[in-house]
Amino acid sequence: MLDLLQLVIYGLVLGSILSLGAIGVSLTFGILRFANFAHGDFMAMGAYFAFTFIVLLQWPFWPSLGLACGLTVLAVLAADWLVFRHLRQRSPVILLISSFGIALIFRSLIQLGWGADQRVYRQGIQSPLQWAGLTIKPDQITIVVGALGLMVALHLFLRYTRTGKAMRAMADNVDLARVSGINTERVAMWTWVIGAVLACAAGVFLGLDTQLNPTMGWRLLLPIFASAILGGIGSPYGAIVGGLIIGLASELSTLVLSPAYKSAVAFAILVLMLIVRPTGLFGGR
Repeated sequence: MLDLLQLVIYGLVLGSILSLGAIGVSLTFGILRFANFAHGDFMAMGAYFAFTFIVLLQWPFWPSLGLACGLTVLAVLAADWLVFRHLRQRSPVILLISSFGIALIFRSLIQLGWGADQRVYRQGIQSPLQWAGLTIKPDQITIVVGALGLMVALHLFLRYTRTGKAMRAMADNVDLARVSGINTERVAMWTWVIGAVLACAAGVFLGLDTQLNPTMGWRLLLPIFASAILGGIGSPYGAIVGGLIIGLASELSTLVLSPAYKSAVAFAILVLMLIVRPTGLFGGR
């Protein structure tokens, strides 16, 4: 029983990271109408920005995370201004292929700037907290609390701000939103900004829980898309639920499968959901 509860804790930690990544993918698909395969590399770029502040400059964690998110937003907006903005009216397939190119560029920039070696935010062994036979590292508490805070902030933004309501309207019907006077380019910019902040946070939290390397975001892309599709792609709330389900399923599967098959579990859930309920749990697009 303790083993099961311990895996649930690990699943919630992984699910928190996946949920943040899946929200960005889901928002991009719902509002900008394409599957952004560069999202994993946005995560990696944010994680390496934070590495510069936390490890190289020895700055505190939370201010470093904020600065890394700001730099990631600038990098993502630059990618939109140079590439995606010119393809906005093209087929989603063109945008998807372009996102592959952006992913490769971001990954190459990471390797040029920080090298291809494994990196960590903290050296040495971190003493875990123990309670009733269960253990959890302070960094894992940081991940869950940080992810929960960002999800609450996103909910308040989408629910109560004018821009958030415009984003929801544009996700429902782009043409109707445009004729209603909504500035669609401004909404697109905010979509990139929010997606970049959440991607950066997800990348930093992933680096905090494991290690940093240039392909860390790319390798997590399949579980992130599985989370977004499971929850209903286009639905940020569905992405949160989908991420938690994929995270828990991946960790609990280690009771009967080798940990090497965690990605296979996410893929199996993705295929099953596409067959049984293609619109996802929350009935997104």
